[in-house]
Amino acid sequence: MLQSGLQFAAARQSALRMALNRSLPRTYATIRRSNETTASPKELAENPESQSAILRVYKPRTPGVRHLKRPINDHLWKGRPFLPLTFPKKGQAKGGRNVSGRITVRHRGGGAKRRIRTVDFLRNRPGPHLVERIEYDPGRSAHIALVTEKATGRHTYILAADGLRSGDIVHSYRAGIPQDLLDSMGGIIDPGILAAKTAFRGNCLPMHMIPVGTTVFAVGSAARRGAVFCRSAGTSAVVVNKNEETKDDGTRVMTGKYVEVRLQSGEVRRVSKDACATIGVASNIHHHYRQLGKAGRSRWLNIRPTVRGVAMNKGKEHRRILAGLLLT
Repeated sequence: MLQSGLQFAAARQSALRMALNRSLPRTYATIRRSNETTASPKELAENPESQSAILRVYKPRTPGVRHLKRPINDHLWKGRPFLPLTFPKKGQAKGGRNVSGRITVRHRGGGAKRRIRTVDFLRNRPGPHLVERIEYDPGRSAHIALVTEKATGRHTYILAADGLRSGDIVHSYRAGIPQDLLDSMGGIIDPGILAAKTAFRGNCLPMHMIPVGTTVFAVGSAARRGAVFCRSAGTSAVVVNKNEETKDDGTRVMTGKYVEVRLQSGEVRRVSKDACATIGVASNIHHHYRQLGKAGRSRWLNIRPTVRGVAMNKGKEHRRILAGLLLT
């Protein structure tokens, strides 16, 4: 009986204490612990729920900007393009029709006026090139860089690597190793020292000069051909095999004619050892997180609506055959 009475008294005191705490106003402040996370910056960037730092959102002043999200690219050039390297897009846009007037590519047509930028995918001219500015190109998802050859002052457009900014210096080594670089190595070509002096972001190198495991973009397929792979925004490839053999003195020599690169899809392709590739990742890496916000913005980009076949009239929809009918 005594033990049960003590338990009842303790329960009564705790109930009174809780009621007193509810009735008294809170006149003090406590420190709120922040949500600590151990995720890497790459994991945070790939998480769609943590895109507030890399995407610009707008106040919903109009319905068209309520769902609008754009990557933050404040470093882009705000003015007009370099006109000598552009030409108007007239006659190329045929609304998805071929020469007979039939639609061969759906959802094409309209769009705003634009000028086509001539981009140098070969990058055969050697020597240092100064990056004048990074520009938006309406004809592609990646950004382009206007570079000036220091020796001649010649201007060209190239695909911009992620992180490339105005004032940087890029080189192209497709024509061979320059004499000053060869003299700095003592006249002996050491693959490790050569990679340490040439494999920088934005530099264009032949595949046999790129170390295994390097991330590249704008990859070519043949010796005298320009870049054909990994040209869209945020795309890249990795050099996985160069068919090298180690000599008795410890140096590694490439014996094959091809270099194997692994694309983002997982496919491994063989390209010529003299094909070109640019060090780094294609610019505008957060392009796939963007949201246009309204249908009219798609029309500005030359994209027409996508209509389901079941919503069309009988004569316009595509013929559908059930799989079960084919098996009978």
